Amino acid sequence: MGTSNDVERIAAPACECAGLELVDVEIRSGNLVITVDREGGVDLDTLGRVSKAISTALDHEDAGPSGHYELEVSSPGLERRLRRPDHFQRFVGHDVAVKTKAGVEGDRRFEGRIATADERSMIVTGAGLPEGGRRINYRDIERAHTVFDWRAALAGSSAPTTRSDRREGSEATRASGGTTHHDVGREMTETA
Repeated sequence: MGTSNDVERIAAPACECAGLELVDVEIRSGNLVITVDREGGVDLDTLGRVSKAISTALDHEDAGPSGHYELEVSSPGLERRLRRPDHFQRFVGHDVAVKTKAGVEGDRRFEGRIATADERSMIVTGAGLPEGGRRINYRDIERAHTVFDWRAALAGSSAPTTRSDRREGSEATRASGGTTHHDVGREMTETA
């Protein structure tokens, strides 16, 4: 069974050949999720081609998760998940939503703007935060993602007014074709 570092090492050249940046690798139960991006976004044809190239490379190196798994190659979408220090550093100056792990002091869920980010922590500022800001270590974060500003994007038109409206818009964007699934187990069966 390959680790996410193994998968990243093998998938990165396939992404580079397609003119894509490998943003993230996540191994979940039965799924291998690889997120890619490029300036201007990623179209479905490119996602399909890179998905096949990654699948072939993983099969050749025997580096995917053990057993049957589904390979999902997708673009990050409007609200991007932040997991590694370089993700947080890349989005300094952007709005984020954060959920901390249970037992971490302070509110478990909060939103604000990333003011600074280094290798171990970030400072998030915002009107609703104690003293206007909060330092949070990455190890204390359960989930974090950027928050797309629909009001700014739709200036002058009827913008979503609540967080749930923004979330529905983001989910609709993801559902409209930002992901390509590649069933590795079925392909292996069909070609064997």
